[in-house]
Amino acid sequence: MPTFVLIEMIGVAAAILTTLCWVPQAIKVLRDRDTSSLSLATFLVLIAGIILWLTYGILIGSWPIILSNVISLPLNLAILGMKLKYG
Repeated sequence: MPTFVLIEMIGVAAAILTTLCWVPQAIKVLRDRDTSSLSLATFLVLIAGIILWLTYGILIGSWPIILSNVISLPLNLAILGMKLKYG
């Protein structure tokens, strides 16, 4: 297997795992409407980082980085929105 393909497979696996990890949190927050244990500062910094990763992915043309952050951004924005609405 060529090195490039292996590197891309690692990137895809990392993108899938780091994107999917937010799905249970988003579902829990949307279902329970309880964000008291979530840090507002953490989600603000996380969303800023996701936007930067997305920008970086676009600039270098890396679809695993782009796709994972296009999915992660709305999930985390939903959590942030619920945090702002429900405290």
